[in-house]
Parts: sequence; C-alpha cells; structure tokens
Amino acid sequence: METFPKIISVDDHTVEPPHVWRDRLPSKYQDTGPRIVRAPLKEMTFLGGKFAPVMGARGDDGPIGDWWVYEDLHRPLTRLDTAVGYDRDEIKLEVITYEQMRPGSFSVPERLADMDVNHVQSALCFPTFPRFCGQTFTEAKDRELGLLGVRAYNDWMVEEWCGPDARGRLIPLTLIPLWDAHLAAAEVRRNAARGVRAVAFSEIPPHLGLPSIHTDEWDPFLQACDETGTVIAMHIGSSSRMPSTSADAPPAVGSTITFANCCFSMVDWLMSGKFERFPNLRIMYAEGQIGWIPYILERADVVWEENRAWGGVADKVHRPPSELFAEHVFGCFFDDPFGLKNLDSIGVANVLYETDYPHSDSTWPKSREVGEAQMSHLAPDVVDRIVRGNAIDLLGLTAEGLWAGA
Repeated sequence: METFPKIISVDDHTVEPPHVWRDRLPSKYQDTGPRIVRAPLKEMTFLGGKFAPVMGARGDDGPIGDWWVYEDLHRPLTRLDTAVGYDRDEIKLEVITYEQMRPGSFSVPERLADMDVNHVQSALCFPTFPRFCGQTFTEAKDRELGLLGVRAYNDWMVEEWCGPDARGRLIPLTLIPLWDAHLAAAEVRRNAARGVRAVAFSEIPPHLGLPSIHTDEWDPFLQACDETGTVIAMHIGSSSRMPSTSADAPPAVGSTITFANCCFSMVDWLMSGKFERFPNLRIMYAEGQIGWIPYILERADVVWEENRAWGGVADKVHRPPSELFAEHVFGCFFDDPFGLKNLDSIGVANVLYETDYPHSDSTWPKSREVGEAQMSHLAPDVVDRIVRGNAIDLLGLTAEGLWAGA
C-alpha cells in the first residue's frame, strides 16, 4: 500500500509499575495490599490452561524474579508478560524482573516511543497483575481492600498511564468490582464522568463463580454502560480459564484455540436478550480474532429461526442474532488473513485492529507490515475503517484518534 493509516490498537497491555497500589492505598494496607517482592522461583507449570507458580523463600536456590504479593497470592512477572524485543525461540515460561523487561511495558515515555516504531498512534491497554478483568481483586478475601484496589488501579490508569504525558495516545480501560453489580455501576459512572469509555469484563462470568448474563444480576452494571456509552471489553482469558482439552494438554493446544471462549461468550450475549433491553450497549472481544465469526452468525440465525420456540429465547430475542451482532458486537484481531478474506460476512463496521504489545503474540514492531500484507486486497477506505475509524467511533476518540479526556 502507498500509505497505511496510523494504527489505533484496541488491545495492548500494561505491566503495572511497583508503585501503583503502594502510592494509592491507605497506609494501613501497605503490608497487605499488592506489592512487589524480589524472590526466587521454586517451581512453575502451565498445563491444561492452568498457570501454577510457586515462590521460594529468600536465600533459596532458583531463578530470581519480581513477584506481586497480595493476601495469599504470589504472582511472578514472566517473560510471557513482556516478550517484545526477544527472538521467538528465546520466549520461554520464566520469571523476570523489571530490569529484564522492555521499559515500554511499564513506562509511558518508552511506550510512546515503541508505538512510534510500530506505526501506532493510540492504544487501549489491558492490565497484567489484576488480570484481564480484575479477577485478582474479586478472588481476594478482604472486599473493602479489593474495592480500594480496583479504584486505585483505575485512578492510576486515568491519571498517570493515560495522563498528560501520554498526550491522548493512551486510551483508558478501567476495572469494576465484579462481586457487586451496584458497586460496578457506580465505578462505571465515576470513570465515565472523567471521559472513560471502556471497561473490562469477563467473557464467561460463571467460570469465576459469578452469575451468567442470562440472569438479571448484571443489569445495574449494564444499565450504567448503556447510559454512559461505556464499551464492555472482554479479553481472551478474562474468565480465568483458557480453552484447553485436558489437564495434561500442552500450552500449544490452548494457544491454537484461544478464540473459543470468545465464541461461546458471543453466543451467550446474542441469545441473552440484553441487547434489546439495553439498546446502546456495545461489547468487544480482544485478541479473539475474527475468522470464526461468519459461521457462528449463520448457525445462530438458523437456531433462532427454527428452534426458538423450544430454545428458550422466543420471549427475549426478537430479531435475528446476526442483526444484533451488527449493531452491538466488535471483533478484534492482529493476525487473521482468513477473517479478512471473509470480511463481507462479518461486517466492515464490526472489526477492530490490535497489536498485543508487549505479549509473545504481538506483531510489534511489524504491525504495519503485517496489516499491509493481509489487507492488500481491501479498498483504502475499508482499511482505514478497520485500522482506526471504527475504534474512533466506538471509543469516542477525537477525529485525530486521541483520547478526548486527556
């Protein structure tokens, strides 16, 4: 392509600096809130979609890494958290320190510089320690501290990560206290008042021990999103259960079918009736890719047309699921030539681009080259919609593609 639009990535990641909660929690929580401890690794496995690290004691043998410690949780920083800049064969499941990661993972100036290298103008970033929708705080015992932890993260995200130094190029994505839909609604409104237009949520809440979207439990949260124009962003793995087939399946199995939870989740939403109850609601699937979407829409329409009388949806889903998808759902991809060849069956307006920086799957620093190669058959105006235009509309960015609340 002669020109390729500046990318607005709707799925990148931040590795939180050590001071995020230390600086924002009341002093009485300094010894119990999230904090960084440097310690050796005793053992670590990742099988059947389950990540299981064990922190050693000071003085033990083993590789040294930086660990987030919070109540009974010990979570190390790993090479998979921040893999950009390393050869693919060097990216292994190992613990690391902040000094061993690319500074753009946690520092705003270096992140902007890495975005420049990658032809990226703006980026929406998911969390690391809280996990993709704040499960870490939901699983904690102390609910008061958990709520303070969620709010502290959101304040850091809005005021520092997306603050003045970011110059509108970093787009805020906030968390909610998943254990209480009314508190969640209040947090959505608190952040919407300062210009936030995206909130993280679980693709399959029951996997977290939470109500499904087929209940009315989430309605206060959904109402707040509907009223404020806040997009519900669901990342693969946001149900704390990556797709797999067996307890001993190697990570490569799950890595191949990472889209599966997005697929199941989208059908849930299309058959829930929520889009008709909350007509301004918009949802997006980060890192789910898009090639699987056409068949699911086709099958969902057939089921709705032929089986809705006994399928439990006749009284709440009054339009074909494919029509609801077109108005409410967005798929996100960074490497999916098959999906791009079937764009007419998905919808140009329902596709967003991403780079996944700094994860191991990231196309950094060649996201432009990947996009040019995979979109070469598309008209320039279509490429512009996918690479930036749809994100501008969905996230309420300025015409220049910057966060308007900066």
